[in-house]
Amino acid sequence: MSIGALHVARTGLDAQGFRMQVIANNLANVNTTGFKRDRASFETLSYQMMTQAGAPSTAENRYATGLNLGTGVALNGTARIDTQGAFQTTGNGLDVAIDGAGYFQVEMPDGRIGYTRAGNFGRAPDGTIVTSDGKPLTPAIQLPEDASNVTIGLDGTVSATAADGTALELGRIEIARFANPAGLQAIGGNMLVETQGSGAPLVGGAGEEGRGSLRGGMLEGSNVNVVEELVDMIETQRAYEVNSKMISATDEMMKNASQTL
Repeated sequence: MSIGALHVARTGLDAQGFRMQVIANNLANVNTTGFKRDRASFETLSYQMMTQAGAPSTAENRYATGLNLGTGVALNGTARIDTQGAFQTTGNGLDVAIDGAGYFQVEMPDGRIGYTRAGNFGRAPDGTIVTSDGKPLTPAIQLPEDASNVTIGLDGTVSATAADGTALELGRIEIARFANPAGLQAIGGNMLVETQGSGAPLVGGAGEEGRGSLRGGMLEGSNVNVVEELVDMIETQRAYEVNSKMISATDEMMKNASQTL
């Protein structure tokens, strides 16, 4: 019995340790553009059936509830919370935020398409619009060398002014949305990749078929609420301490039992 309690308390320590790591990552990314906070979820481990509910207790009576002993808790998964982050006005023509559902498409070095909410784009030496670390937006949009006053419209249309004052329409940013965006896999660098759980991307124009519209000259901030994360951190710390005390109390019980017997 006491050994079982030690095991249950150990699983509790592991679970709270995982939750603390999730909270720490959320707080570390409080200023990351387009970051979406994660939430740890847990599930019970298997139960030991000591007495089945409805089993005979005497020749004439049956147990009403039975006796089941739980064996602890395990991390079930981490869910990304896709609520909208606050918009920050930057005045930079190549900064853009998605107002609603959807992701920008970026070509990864290995040829895969990555998805991101971070719209802090820049201009490569050849004029291609790229992410802050140089990954090109897809479909590719190229700015002429002499282009100025670059703007991005609500529908994703990229416009600029040529050196002679001519208005230029350079292309359109397309947005991808997913049936289950929580199923996308985070790989770092503000990037997500498609999985079987997310489903295939539904690509199209901004503001169409459930995709969000674009806000040029703005960036979407992280949706991390520092106060909420601190409350969760304190709760996790208290739960960890209680499980630690459970191990100490169980160890003391076993020691007393061994000395008495």
